[in-house]
Amino acid sequence: MNTIMVGIGAGALLALGAAVPADAAEGTAMLSVLHGVPDLTVDVYVNGELTLDDFEPGDLAGPLELPAGTYTVAITASDAPDASQPAIGPVDLPLDAGGDYTAVAHLDADGDPTATLYANDVSGIAAGQGRLTVRHVAAAPAVDVLAGGQPVITNLSNPDEQTLELAPGTVSASVAATGTTEPVIGPADVTVSEGTLTVVYAWGSLEDDNLALAVQTVTGMQSAPDGVPAGAAGLVASNGPEQQLRLWSGIAFAVVAAAMLAVLVVRRRVVAKAER
Repeated sequence: MNTIMVGIGAGALLALGAAVPADAAEGTAMLSVLHGVPDLTVDVYVNGELTLDDFEPGDLAGPLELPAGTYTVAITASDAPDASQPAIGPVDLPLDAGGDYTAVAHLDADGDPTATLYANDVSGIAAGQGRLTVRHVAAAPAVDVLAGGQPVITNLSNPDEQTLELAPGTVSASVAATGTTEPVIGPADVTVSEGTLTVVYAWGSLEDDNLALAVQTVTGMQSAPDGVPAGAAGLVASNGPEQQLRLWSGIAFAVVAAAMLAVLVVRRRVVAKAER
């Protein structure tokens, strides 16, 4: 299958903001939720409250900023009267202050519904680089991830993940059973952007022939100097129009910021002299 399936539930987690956990700690965390169970529209209950209604396979909701603490999540068939008979869970999701997480409802390697909480790596990324994480959440054996027909991630099992740091550009990626090159997903184009975490999920069921990809992005991890154009780095083409636009936008922002800072300094000096 060649399609990257992504559904953005804009605002779909707003009700979760009221579900403050009993063990709420100081600080907040970011949470997204991905539905990776094929052929099953679900409702998501958080701390006993209906939070996501009619959540469809391939949908990604969030991120939402939440008080740190532990949230209890139960996933039921769509339009269930309550959370008393969940298809998945209830499971506890511990969210630490300052963390960025994605909770994924998916199939395990044997095809049974389960849920996994992933901590997204939002640490700083070197200038001119992007971060690509691949997560195996499909009912399938271990896989290799291929770029240009060559394995770049090998023997990835459900529910494991592996991460690469790459120059910005587009990766033509496919997923194959470990040790083979015949794609079971893809090839599909995946964009890697500077200072951005791109997470690719392989989900669905190999036996039911509904394997698919979902893509999540988390921005804001640039390291100074921002916008340095990257040269070619094997997997992706770089330094195209998009990268040049990002570079000039960064330069323009820096010039404006410097000018504003200079005005502020002058004003403070004038006020200080007047007070004397």
